Amino acid sequence: MPQFVLASASPARLETLRRAGLQPQVIVSDVDESAVSAPSTADLVKTLATVKARVVASRLDGDVVVLGCDSLLEFDGESFGKPGDQESAAQRWRKIRGKVGVLHTGHCLIRPGVFETARTVSTTVHFAAVSEDEIAAYTATGEPSQVAGAFTIDGLGGWFISKIEGDPHNVVGVSLPVLRDMLREQRLTVMDLGYPATP
Repeated sequence: MPQFVLASASPARLETLRRAGLQPQVIVSDVDESAVSAPSTADLVKTLATVKARVVASRLDGDVVVLGCDSLLEFDGESFGKPGDQESAAQRWRKIRGKVGVLHTGHCLIRPGVFETARTVSTTVHFAAVSEDEIAAYTATGEPSQVAGAFTIDGLGGWFISKIEGDPHNVVGVSLPVLRDMLREQRLTVMDLGYPATP
């Protein structure tokens, strides 16, 4: 059974995988994301996920399967990552409230010397027409400053998402059905990664 490694610092990704019965080791790549470019948001997240997975895989010996991920919100022709601070998050929400964006998550699986495969999963997100008071209350929590697109559906931001079209896990940061499909394409199953692990 290969060792399963998550090349991501995202607590939400780790928690999603744990709740789904896996216990990956976390190794953060520390990739400079600003140095990576691509022609579209969908391509960019796949490229970033691949770079992160490759960096972590290059540090490891033995039989490992490394998962790299990256998420960005595509809105009105722009790519939005983590706002970084409360005011930037508030400005972001003033743009997206009452409108629709697409959350793209890149997934890259690497088993060094055996395979490398990558895919982008996209989920359409409908944002509620939130008030200034709601924006102030939400951004004051600090949550939207630290997540792609300045929102969550599984946390404090769930109140302000009116609808999604697609995989909800993808919005959290990792698409479980697509990850399962990627494994199956390489003749692996979730059981090969330790499912069902107990916390």
